[in-house]
Amino acid sequence: MKGSSADRLRRLRWVLTVMFTAMNAVGLVVFAWLVIQADRDSGEKELDLRLSRVTSTVARLIGSDGDAIVTALVGQDEINQQCPQFAVLPGGSGSFKELYSQRRCVPMDSAVLRGLAADAARSGHELYGYLHGTDDRMVRVRAEPFRGRSGYLGAVVAVSDAEPMLQEHNRLVLWVVVGAAVLIGSLALAGHLLSARAIRPAVAALEQQEVLLAETAHDLRTPVAALRALAETALRNPTQRGDLLPRTVRLASRMGSIIDGLLVRARLAAGVERLAVQPVWLDQLVAGVVEETPADGASVTLTAAPCKVMVDPTLLQRAIGNLLDNALRYGRQPNQPAIVHITVANGRVTVADHGPGVDGDFADEAFDRFRTGSGSSGLGLSIVRWVAWAHGGTLSVYNADDAGAIFELALPVVP
Repeated sequence: MKGSSADRLRRLRWVLTVMFTAMNAVGLVVFAWLVIQADRDSGEKELDLRLSRVTSTVARLIGSDGDAIVTALVGQDEINQQCPQFAVLPGGSGSFKELYSQRRCVPMDSAVLRGLAADAARSGHELYGYLHGTDDRMVRVRAEPFRGRSGYLGAVVAVSDAEPMLQEHNRLVLWVVVGAAVLIGSLALAGHLLSARAIRPAVAALEQQEVLLAETAHDLRTPVAALRALAETALRNPTQRGDLLPRTVRLASRMGSIIDGLLVRARLAAGVERLAVQPVWLDQLVAGVVEETPADGASVTLTAAPCKVMVDPTLLQRAIGNLLDNALRYGRQPNQPAIVHITVANGRVTVADHGPGVDGDFADEAFDRFRTGSGSSGLGLSIVRWVAWAHGGTLSVYNADDAGAIFELALPVVP
């Protein structure tokens, strides 16, 4: 199953996190490999440079008379007492007494060194690489061949301990691997947070869509039921159609206004439309809403003083209608008709009922979605509060001294 839109957004967040982490992980792995390789190359070059200095120096100290080799100067030079150690060994067409430096820095098998010298003399090129000493330590070796009259006679083989360099390199590898792992973990966390911010507009749009659907269902439930009741009554009583049809038309018009208001709010919340604010006589607007709202046996009184406010009339009509509808539905005593008093003055609309009032623990949640004065499901008061905020006004609720709840909507007045 594809799942809900919220599930798809959650999967999208994880997909974005994985992609972000994978892309950065590939870059980090490549960078780590380059750092490790560069460090190893640098260590090997340093060892080879030391070995090259030894072999080139010894090769210059070797004397020759035809194919005869003279190593007396080598034995007298201070290089004979230093590390790296070296050996002058025959190879190719040469045949002379082997010479080993007096200082043995790394124990090596003489047969291995002879083989390396013979290979270098036969090839005529310098040879270098890693070998194991007799104590199984890693060593770096370099063989530099030297010539006589008849060709290459042998080679100078230098040996250096590679363990310190390799150990330092291994420590660097460990630090690079650990650091890369920590960075990848940090990038994964950062990617997860960034992906949440990236999909936040989509989440907000989804929430707005869900709110719009919920508000539409809530606001249209009662008018649709009333419209159906009127239609059924007209079918059963043809003689009353003349009286029922105007009420049906007004109710259908009210439903259209509700739908238009919901769509306008959705567009305003999405930022694609602005409020159509204009000067409006608040007392006349409230009087019109009271006149158009069926009382159904309830007592609704209106006391109004002329005042002009800066509002979007369509949204304000809906807000006043929600306040009145809330009072008629929930502002009554059990088995008693509702009694509602509405006062309009100085940009304020006060709707007072004679119901059970608002519970103190519930007062802070009175304007939340799907809540009403009695705690039932609903969206009316949340919409009123939204309209008040959209116009720079406020919506307050408190209990009367005798009984009932009082809702006060304050709006900016025209100077």
